[in-house]
Amino acid sequence: MEILSCHSLPGYHVRMMSGQLLEKSLSPRLLKLSQCTYPRYSKQDHLCLNKLYKSRAPQSYNPLKGFRSSDTRVFSGYDSYVVDDEEGLRSVTGSGEQVTKVLIPDLPDESNGDHGAPISSCFWEWKPKLNVHYEKSGSDNVNSPPVLFLPGFGVGSFHYEKQLKDLGREFRVWAVDFLGQGMSLPSEDPTQSKDGGISVGENSLWGFGDETEPWANKLVYSIDLWQDQVQYFVEEVIKEPVYIVGNSLGGYVALYFAACNPHLVKGVTLLNATPFWGFLPNPITSPRLARVFPWAGTFPLPARVRKLTEVAWQKISDPGSIAEILKQVYADHSTKVDKVFSRIIETAQHPAAAASLASIMFAPRGQLSFKEALSRCQANNVPVCLVYGKEDPWVKPIWGLQVKRQLPEAPYYEISPAGHCPHDEVPEVVNYLLRGWIKNLETDGSVALPLLDDPEFVEHNVARDLEFSREGSKRSVRVQFFGSKFSLWNLISSYIKTQLENLRINS
Repeated sequence: MEILSCHSLPGYHVRMMSGQLLEKSLSPRLLKLSQCTYPRYSKQDHLCLNKLYKSRAPQSYNPLKGFRSSDTRVFSGYDSYVVDDEEGLRSVTGSGEQVTKVLIPDLPDESNGDHGAPISSCFWEWKPKLNVHYEKSGSDNVNSPPVLFLPGFGVGSFHYEKQLKDLGREFRVWAVDFLGQGMSLPSEDPTQSKDGGISVGENSLWGFGDETEPWANKLVYSIDLWQDQVQYFVEEVIKEPVYIVGNSLGGYVALYFAACNPHLVKGVTLLNATPFWGFLPNPITSPRLARVFPWAGTFPLPARVRKLTEVAWQKISDPGSIAEILKQVYADHSTKVDKVFSRIIETAQHPAAAASLASIMFAPRGQLSFKEALSRCQANNVPVCLVYGKEDPWVKPIWGLQVKRQLPEAPYYEISPAGHCPHDEVPEVVNYLLRGWIKNLETDGSVALPLLDDPEFVEHNVARDLEFSREGSKRSVRVQFFGSKFSLWNLISSYIKTQLENLRINS
């Protein structure tokens, strides 16, 4: 016996037993819009349901008729709505897997006058000459949870504009630029030059001088520096424990920060997190090996590195190369990346950008590996949520699934189609998942995890088609949740079964 509780029939739930419908009044507690369970039933049962709905509800009553994306603002950001399609409440994949369609809130629509939460651009002086740029929203949400976003390599806080505008309506939100990237580049040359420095094209390059300025002594744009930067930012700017979210490189830094400062972290969300960073040995963990390498990202750049950087920078900073990289990492090429592209170009034109890139690429590995950071978070019971774009050509989902194996209780959501930057490509989905996960933690589990309305789903795999509107058209994205009983062997078996089923259907 399974129970259907859905907003389409207010005041009632329907029990399914051998095709018969038994009505029973519900208590108000069970009528929350966000609490729906989805039974398995035949198309005949579906027709019976429709018949019952028509007999119970006025003819004019249709909760989804005339539904607009802006209507979702009256509900919690976690609320979702079951969509009834021609095949019933569930659609069926080729493998026989039943997939529920769920309508989720849209992004703020500026064409309708909804600009979302206002964003403020700020600077924080961490150390002399080292000014950190960050953006924030939702400052008026005094008692709401704080959320900090960390960017991937080569971008900055601007990559989280869609989160700042949307989530800033409910939470207090920050996004920070790592030192050496975005708008956290130095305002002065970190080196002194006798001959006036080096120029590439019309731009003079900083960091290619003969001597280091005192404020830049031992400066290296490394993952350890960024971990320290985030720690002091949380302590001095946010001033309380945060939910921290990181994409790509930012995911590694977020996990590293949580491992070193569990008392400052309420939870970590990894968005296609890079599981490794740096090529050279760390001087603290591998002092003897580190001495083999004469230079490790400090200023000024050695002569050989200068020449290499000059040649490489002309290619890397070329707009055509940047456009090609963006094309690779976004699975949906219809995604508008004009703002992201222009901001990357703007950063590349900064005189400190070339030497900063060289420092980043030659910086030593972190004192903690990704796996070690993960183990520390596990030992300290730091909540971790995994959200990965399935079509990422760089950090493929297999990396996220390895994290899932180490943390079987961590929620793992795989989005398709989505690439390396799901927060920018399908922000509606990522924001929906973040809202639900944070509310689940804030309520000590009394609010279910996103898409897991039935407690039994926590242990198993669940697929949902999430629908939303963007620019007047409806879009759909498949989200696969892997439960605590997930294993790579089950994943492989499921894949083989799906392929065999598809061959049977097509033969």
